[in-house]
Amino acid sequence: MIKTPSDLKEYKKDVRVALKNTFLGTTLDNFATAFRASRANAFAGIDFEALTREIAAGKDETIPNMSALLEEFTARATEAGITVHFARTAHEANSIIASIAREGGVQKIVKGKSMTAEETFLNDHLEKDGYQVTETDLGEWIIQLRKEGPSHMVMPAIHLSRKEVAELFTKVTGNRQDPDDINGMVKVARRELRQAFLEADMGISGANFAIAKTGTIGLVTNEGNGRLVTTLPRIHVALVGVDKLLPDLKSALRILKVLPRNATGQLISTYVTWITGPTECKAAPDSRKQMHIVFLDNGRLALARDPLFSQSLRCIRCGACANVCPVYKLVGGHNYGHVYIGAIGLILTYFYHGHKNARAIVRNCLNCQACKSVCPTGIDLPRLIKEVYRTVLNVEGKRPPQNKLMKMALLNRRLFHFLLRRAPLAQKPVTDGEFLRHLPMLFSSEHNFRSIPKIAPVPLRDMWDRINPKIENPRYRVGLFGGCLVDFVFPEQAKALIRLASDRGVQLDYPMDQTCCGLPAQMMGESETAKEVAIQNIKSLDPSDYDYILTLCASCASHMKETYKKLLGDDPGLLVKVSQLQDKLIDFSSFMVKVLGIAPEAFRKSGKKVAYHSPCHLCRGIGVTKEPRELLKTAGLDYTPVKDEDVCCGFGGSFSLEFPVISGELLKRKLDIVEASGAEMLVTDCPGCVMQLRGGMHKRGGKVAVKHIAEAVADEKK
Repeated sequence: MIKTPSDLKEYKKDVRVALKNTFLGTTLDNFATAFRASRANAFAGIDFEALTREIAAGKDETIPNMSALLEEFTARATEAGITVHFARTAHEANSIIASIAREGGVQKIVKGKSMTAEETFLNDHLEKDGYQVTETDLGEWIIQLRKEGPSHMVMPAIHLSRKEVAELFTKVTGNRQDPDDINGMVKVARRELRQAFLEADMGISGANFAIAKTGTIGLVTNEGNGRLVTTLPRIHVALVGVDKLLPDLKSALRILKVLPRNATGQLISTYVTWITGPTECKAAPDSRKQMHIVFLDNGRLALARDPLFSQSLRCIRCGACANVCPVYKLVGGHNYGHVYIGAIGLILTYFYHGHKNARAIVRNCLNCQACKSVCPTGIDLPRLIKEVYRTVLNVEGKRPPQNKLMKMALLNRRLFHFLLRRAPLAQKPVTDGEFLRHLPMLFSSEHNFRSIPKIAPVPLRDMWDRINPKIENPRYRVGLFGGCLVDFVFPEQAKALIRLASDRGVQLDYPMDQTCCGLPAQMMGESETAKEVAIQNIKSLDPSDYDYILTLCASCASHMKETYKKLLGDDPGLLVKVSQLQDKLIDFSSFMVKVLGIAPEAFRKSGKKVAYHSPCHLCRGIGVTKEPRELLKTAGLDYTPVKDEDVCCGFGGSFSLEFPVISGELLKRKLDIVEASGAEMLVTDCPGCVMQLRGGMHKRGGKVAVKHIAEAVADEKK
């Protein structure tokens, strides 16, 4: 059985250990970089978003009809000579397979790669019953020998070095292995596993597809072991989740078009195998193979009835959500999941393995949206992770102290803003320039990876009437949503906006009843608080009053544009306002480029070398990628592309407080890249990213200036 810490303190300890594993960090970082390139090449010429919508629609039609599809599959498979079983629970599935082995006089079993078998801990059950079970996928065999679970759904042993595998093979065979002799190690595996294939009485596989129309299962593999497992032994058992049921071959081929591309960047896997019924087998008493299919429920049918979480059953187990996850890249799958790893693992763990296994790992999410952007079935992974966290909090009936404090503050705007206005007085003894000289005692030394900015002595809202000019006959009336950081920490970012917009016929308005966008509450699993805050902002910033609603914060923009509709969707009147808000909400760079059509003649063209950090919620949350870079060039800045521009800086709001060691490592890698580029300035579109990046640069004594793009562009104005 896999042990996943249920206590956050113990989990953080495991995370710190993983971060010290330099081989793991380097390997996963190199893989992530290579994967991004190979995946992009594999999807060249393919409309990924359109294909995703098509697959999602097909899966959404299938999920509510799994029982009917199972009935149809069973009828067709039975006609083909297959015995079909249905298991309500993991234990029942294991028991069915063990009984098939017992009745068939089985002693030795070979297995193909199957995440569903990992889910049920099938090997443990069979071995306790006295059967010799051998994993035959190379990676699975390696981790079986080490008595570990997979650290990736497609590449289960990605966390191991050649040296570690060589030492393992030496222990198994007694023959010393050269750590760098990959061909030699493959030969060892082939020799050891070949005998297992020849001696096995039963082969156990999973399945990627179960075609109801014909009673066919489909397997997608990169090693020949899958075909050997399903053909050589006299008994073949396939353990298949009911979520793998599809109506016809066309549905499977549509998924097959994206599966290898999204999993490993291949155009197609080495082997795609279709099996309809048992075949001739000379090892069987009657010269015909026994074939059994065990369909596993284990909560899937209940999950299918949930209006929100049912979309998790669209998952095709490509593993891409882990491949692009910045947290997975640092800590690996053994610390970023239970059995299923990556973003989908944070969700499925709760449903398949309980809240105790989910309660700690589900908090380890940056909400950077990277997983959602590559999911080939369109699962809203970040949202589901937060909803699982909310559900766990509700199930356990207790809230962390910080959740209670945040709820109290956000639900009372006047109290919230009163406290922020008084903060400059409290911080005076520990202030040094624009930063706090040292952190308050409630923070540990792990938070010292960045300097913390001081609260502004005068918030934006208190200076607004003084700094915002009145425009005669304005071209545009624009409502500004400041968000907490622009309002109370970085009002200079709004001042830069005013300098750029006021002489272009833009009348800016700052409604004083606006408050926090609510994203921090959503991140902490407090959806009800986030909903109340959203209503406050809709009342304050009525979209009908403005041509545009502009925000300088990418995180606020993404949350308001994407999440408000989900939070307020059950109120028809508010939903209309939310739709209007979505139509009019715009980020700074898009407003400058698309609306004002800002021209090069307005700038002095200093030619400063500038690196750019693309905020997660800008490039993935609302899909803005070209406009910031275009604006930098228009302003006469020498924009220089650098590696991983769109990889998270590690801020993630409250994430950087809860997991400072991860946040700090992501920040370090980002700043290392920027400093190596020779850039004079690092520019971004989000005040949260500014806080993280500027604080990190100050702490390390770096010379690269960090600015919001509004400040950088305004400074270049003639």
